[in-house]
Amino acid sequence: MSGQLETNVVLRRPLSITIIGWLFIFTGIGGMLLHAKEINPRALLESDLLVAASLRLLAIVGGIFLLRGADWARWLLMVWTAFHVVLSIRHPLPELITHCVIMIVIAVVLYLPSSSAFILASKAQKSIPAQP
Repeated sequence: MSGQLETNVVLRRPLSITIIGWLFIFTGIGGMLLHAKEINPRALLESDLLVAASLRLLAIVGGIFLLRGADWARWLLMVWTAFHVVLSIRHPLPELITHCVIMIVIAVVLYLPSSSAFILASKAQKSIPAQP
């Protein structure tokens, strides 16, 4: 009986995870829409648009799976953010600092105790077989 109760527990997603997840989803969609007018099917493989679209898609996928409590999504979004910090090294210093601050804030939020508890509980719930 107690095993059945444990599998029916509804996980409460922290607001911070919800905000970060949707932020990445909107960032990915916004980037796709922003670059949609630049798509030239004949020169698609010659341009950076395919890479940019792939990165935007990774942001969307990471955001969606973060909302679902996937631990790998946290790592994906941290790598995605770190990649943007690396890209901004060639940009003016204020832009680099801004990207670094954003990355630190995201890292702190994604690894807060409440965020980690949600991720671990999601993982544990998914590993429990369904009871009839």
